[in-house]
Amino acid sequence: MQSAIQSLAALSIAPSSSITHRAATTFENWRETLSSVDPAPKSFELLKTLVYKPKTAKTKTPVPVVVIAREQTQASGSVVGKSLNLKELRPANNELLNEFFSISDKESLSPFVLNSTTYPKVLTVVDASIESSSSLFAVRANSSSETVFLSGKDVIAYLKALETDTVKIETLEFTEGGALSTSAPPVKEEKEDARIEGAVQIAVGVKKEVDFAAWYTNVLLKADMLDYYSVSGCYILKPWSFSIWEAIQEWFNTEIKKLGVQNAYFPMFISQKVLEREKDHIEGFSPEVAWVTRAGSSDLEEPIAVRPTSETAMYPYYAKWIKSYRDLPLKLNQWNNVVRWEFKNPQPFLRTREFLWQEGHTAHLTAAEADKEVLDILELYRQVFEDLLAVPVIPGIKSEKEKFAGASYTTTVEGFVPTTGRGIQGATSHCLGQNFSRPEMFNIAVEDPMRPQEKLYVHQNSWGLSTRTIGVMVMVHGDNQGLVLPPRVSSVQVVVVPCGIKGGTTDAQRTEINSKCEELARNLAAGGIRAKADLREGYTPGYKFNDWEQKGVPLRLEIGPKDIEKNQTLAVRRDTGEKAAVPLDGLVTSVSSLLTTIQADMYTKARDTYFSRLREITRWEDVVPTLDAKCVVVLPWCEREACEDDIKDRSARASGPTDERAPSAGAKSLCIPFDQSRWTPIEPGKTKCPACGHDAKRWSMFGRSY
Repeated sequence: MQSAIQSLAALSIAPSSSITHRAATTFENWRETLSSVDPAPKSFELLKTLVYKPKTAKTKTPVPVVVIAREQTQASGSVVGKSLNLKELRPANNELLNEFFSISDKESLSPFVLNSTTYPKVLTVVDASIESSSSLFAVRANSSSETVFLSGKDVIAYLKALETDTVKIETLEFTEGGALSTSAPPVKEEKEDARIEGAVQIAVGVKKEVDFAAWYTNVLLKADMLDYYSVSGCYILKPWSFSIWEAIQEWFNTEIKKLGVQNAYFPMFISQKVLEREKDHIEGFSPEVAWVTRAGSSDLEEPIAVRPTSETAMYPYYAKWIKSYRDLPLKLNQWNNVVRWEFKNPQPFLRTREFLWQEGHTAHLTAAEADKEVLDILELYRQVFEDLLAVPVIPGIKSEKEKFAGASYTTTVEGFVPTTGRGIQGATSHCLGQNFSRPEMFNIAVEDPMRPQEKLYVHQNSWGLSTRTIGVMVMVHGDNQGLVLPPRVSSVQVVVVPCGIKGGTTDAQRTEINSKCEELARNLAAGGIRAKADLREGYTPGYKFNDWEQKGVPLRLEIGPKDIEKNQTLAVRRDTGEKAAVPLDGLVTSVSSLLTTIQADMYTKARDTYFSRLREITRWEDVVPTLDAKCVVVLPWCEREACEDDIKDRSARASGPTDERAPSAGAKSLCIPFDQSRWTPIEPGKTKCPACGHDAKRWSMFGRSY
C-alpha cells in the first residue's frame, strides 16, 4: 500500500482513507470485508481492474489490454474487443500478469500496476463515467488485502499523469447495450444485454442464453469448482468439482471390476520409437503431442513424449505378458492424466491441455468376446451420464471418418447442450480388432487352442471416460443462478440454514436454532444423506442461500423459531425453486424421497429437451435452418466419407453466425444411433440421402459440436 500512497502523493493526491484487511478474492468478499472494517466510508463503489490478452500472431508479443471500470460496468473481453477492433480478447493468465506487472494473481490487480515502466507496454482503457462520477471508489492497492478510497477525478488524474505524447488512455463510454468507444465506430448490431439485473447480489451475473461462454466460466468460478493455473490451458480442479469425479470413479470402478477388469498404472512417458510404431494411430494425435527434449542443461538423446493416450505405452507389455490363450482375457484399466497440447480455444473440462480420465485396454481370444465388451462398457458410460449426472445421451456408432484412429469401429454416447444447440461426445468404447496385435505392430499372439500349430492374434478393445463429463453436466443443468447438481454426485446433498435470527434474538434462542440445525444434519448423515449445517457467523441467511445456490446443492432446509414451534422445516429445491414445509418427524425418509425425485426430474427435463431437438430431415434445404434453430439434424444417410465431408463444408458455408468460441459452424457426423425405431423406416433402394442422392443406409445424427 505504501508504494501506491507514495505514487499518489507525488501528484499531490491524498486518499480519503486507506485500510488493511483480510484478503478478499471476490468482489462479494471485498465489499463485505470493507463494510465491516473501520475506517471504511459508509458509501462507496468498487473499482475493478481487468487485464485481457488479444489474439496475436505466434511471432508477436501480446500487448495486454488493461481495463479500469466501475463495479457494475459490463466490460467483458468481447465487448471491449469489439469497441477497439481487437480480436478474441481473453482474460490474461497469471503468467502474463507476472511478466508485465510482477504480480501473481488477478486479485491483486489495480490501477497502480500501471506506472512509468508498465504503462507504455500496454493499452489502457478507462470507463469514461469514472471521472464525472460523484462516487467514492474503493481501489485495491496492488494487494487483495489493502484498499484505498479515491474520487473518480483522482483516479483519472493518476492515470493521465502516465500519458506520453505517443501513448494515451483509451476512453470508452459503457452503455447498457455494451461498450462504445469515443474513438471507434459504434458496433452496428446491438445484442441483448447479457448482464443480470442486481448481479452484485447473485451468483453469476451473466445470462446463460445470451453469453453462454462467459456464463459457463462464471458458473465454474462462482461455484468454486476450479481455478486458473500458471500454464495456459491447464486448470486446478478444486474439491467441489473433484468430488464429482470421485463419485464417478467409485461407481465405475465397482462396475468394471464386476466385468473382471483390474486397475493398473503405466508411466506417463513414451519413447519416440514406440509412439511412432503405429503411424496411422498416432497421426491423429501428432499435432497435440507434448515432447520432453531436455533434462536440466542436457539435451536428451531421444525425445520422450508425454502420453496423449496409452495404447503404444501398454501394448508392448501385453505382448510380453500374454504367452498363452490361458492368459486371456487380459483386462486392465488405469485412472490417469493425459496431455494433448491443444492450440484451439481452451474451455475448462471440455478442451484442456491436461485432463483426467480412465482408459481401459483389454485383450480377448475371440472377436465375439471383444464385441460384447465394447457394448457392455458403452452401457456403463450411458449409466454414468443418465443415472449419475442426469444427462441424457444417445448410444451409437461413429462414422468411418470419425472413428478412433486404429480402431475397427468406435461406439459412443452423444450428449447435447440445448443452449448452444451443439452436440458433445460423452465417452467412447472402441473395438481395435487385431490392428494392434499384428506382427508388424506389437505382435500379441497366442497358440490357437483349436489349431495348436497356428498363431492367433488377440482381439483388443480400448475405452475411455474423462472429466469432460463434469463440463457437460454443468452446461446441461446450470441456470442463471449458477450450478445445479444432481443429488447422486453432489458432495453436499442437503444444506441446513438457520433463519429468523434477528437483532432481538437472545443468545438462548440463537443456540437453540443452531443446535436444531446441527441435529438435523447429523440425523440426515446417519441416514446416509450427505448433509451440512451452515452455522457460519457474520453471514446473513440470504448470503448463505445464494452461496449454496450458486454451488448447486440440490436441497436447502431452513430452520427458524416458528419452524421449531411447528416441528417442521422449509425445504427448497435447487432445480425448480419449489418450497414446501416438511415435518421433522420422518425427515430422513422424506428428504431421501425428495432427492430421488429431484434426480429423476432433472433427467426427465433434460431428456425431453434433447429429444425435442432431434429433427428428422429429408430435404437438404432444411439442414442449415434446423442447425440455426439449435437442433440436431437426423437424416437418412448413405454413410460415404465424401458425402460426410460435403455436408460439413456446405453447411458451414451456408450457416449464419454462431456462438463465440465455436469450433465450427458446419455440421459433422455425431453418430449413427443404435436405436433406429424412432424414425421412419428406411426403404432399401427408395430412401435417398438428402445430401447426395445416393441410397440411404441408416438414420444418422449431424450437428454442430464441441
